[in-house]
Amino acid sequence: MNGISLMVEEHKYIKRMLNVIRKASYAVLKGSPINYDDFANMIDFVRSYADDHHHGKEEKMLFNRMMDEMGGAAEKLVRHGMLVEHDMGRLHMKELEEALLKVKEGDDEALIDVIANAVSYANLLYRHIDKEDSLVYPFAEKGLERGTLDKINEECDLFEKKREEQNVQKKYIELLESLEGKYMS
Repeated sequence: MNGISLMVEEHKYIKRMLNVIRKASYAVLKGSPINYDDFANMIDFVRSYADDHHHGKEEKMLFNRMMDEMGGAAEKLVRHGMLVEHDMGRLHMKELEEALLKVKEGDDEALIDVIANAVSYANLLYRHIDKEDSLVYPFAEKGLERGTLDKINEECDLFEKKREEQNVQKKYIELLESLEGKYMS
C-alpha cells in the first residue's frame, strides 16, 4: 500500500464531508432548525475520521519523519503550517460543539458561532488539503529516502488493517453517505 496515495484518497471523503458541513450551515443560515444529531455526527466524522484516522497517520507516520530527515524547510512547513492548521481545525470543532450546546440551551445569538465555526473549519480544511495534495505530499515523496517511504507504507498498511477490523472506514463512509443523502440532494 502506498501510504501517501491513501492519504490523498482519504482527502476525497473529507472534502465530501466539508461540503455537507457547508450545506448544513447554509440551511441554518436560511432559518432551518439545527439538527443536533446531524451536527454531532459531522463532529464525530471530523474528530474520528479526519482527525484521528487521517491526521493521526500524517502526524505519527509522515510529518515527524519529514522533520527528522528533510531538515529546515520541512520543519517550517510541518511545524508552522500543517500542525498549526490541524490544531486550528480542532479548535473550530471544539467551539462548534460549545456553540451548539448554547443554542440548545436557548442562546439564539450562538447560532452565528455555529455557522462561523462550521464554515471556518470547512474553509480551513479545503485550503489545507490543497496544500497537502499539491505541495506537502510531493515534497515528502521527493525528499524522503526510499526506505523511509517503504516504512511509512508498511505502517499505513498495518494501521489500515487494524482499523478495518474495527470497522472504522466503513462506519464513517456510511455516515458520510447518509448525511450527503440529507444535505446534498
